[in-house]
Amino acid sequence: MEEISNPQDSGMPVGNRPPVERIAEGIEKVRQEIKKTIVGQDEMIELIIVALLSKGHILLEGVPGIAKTLTSKLFAKSIHTGYSRIQFTPDLMPADVLGTSVFTSGAFEFKKGPIFSNIILIDEINRAPAKTQSAMFEVMEERQVTMDGNTYPMAEPFMVLATQNPIDSEGTYRLPEAQLDRFLFKILLELPGLEEEIMILKNRGGETESEPTVIPAISGEEAIQFQQWTSMVTVEEKLQHYIATMVVKTRNHPSLYAGASPRASLAIFRASQAMAAMDGRHFVIPEDIKRAAIPAMRHRIILNPEKEMEGVSPDLILEGLIQSIEIPR
Repeated sequence: MEEISNPQDSGMPVGNRPPVERIAEGIEKVRQEIKKTIVGQDEMIELIIVALLSKGHILLEGVPGIAKTLTSKLFAKSIHTGYSRIQFTPDLMPADVLGTSVFTSGAFEFKKGPIFSNIILIDEINRAPAKTQSAMFEVMEERQVTMDGNTYPMAEPFMVLATQNPIDSEGTYRLPEAQLDRFLFKILLELPGLEEEIMILKNRGGETESEPTVIPAISGEEAIQFQQWTSMVTVEEKLQHYIATMVVKTRNHPSLYAGASPRASLAIFRASQAMAAMDGRHFVIPEDIKRAAIPAMRHRIILNPEKEMEGVSPDLILEGLIQSIEIPR
């Protein structure tokens, strides 16, 4: 009689427990592939990977030259799946992103735009006008494009990585709140310190190629499987209450004009599942939630005008709010 293999050895879920060891192992390969080139941006790399596992999108904000675009490209290439880059400009039209119907052979045929890929890098997303920004609403939320009465679903995995520059505001447009709410995380990047700057020179100063070589660490099919397993990570009821309390408190905070939407609760919930899986756990702990909370809410809240004039940051308000909530035991 053929011996029955242990499901744990095959990497399949056992009962309700996902094989988080498989997730952690695969994600570590992706992380190390990116870190061969990128120095000192560990939090950015970590949160981008969390977004992949959570089926979310990322908004990267930072001054030019700190590897926003490069990290996004390296991440995309570390996964053996489709990749597309779109440079947003003031004259970009929705059809340049989504596609358009073309009359050929006596009938209209839909020609898909560059958004039809798996991992999409949108460079300088805030340089396109409102008409083009609104074209992103459906595809980011519902993962489909509706054109001429027909619906075209996006292939999985599907993820948008968008960059924007906070200081060069000439010729830019503020992203609509409805669009910001569709990003799982907003990641703020800082310039490297002295030691990190030296490491960058050592790692890349002698490069002759314009772009580092990346070996795909996982396949697109593995990424989809990891996403499914991540959604099986347990979030206890008291931790769900902890998440909801955080988000609801932003809606009546005296320093905030507008609080976070229910999408923030879902973002923290899913991101904390991913953080637990990356750490090799099949259950969420309060630290996972605290790590996910600020990047998931900083772009979903609006400060009062008085606080804005005082130069208070959303992160400072959120840190105080989180500290005021009792951590579940």
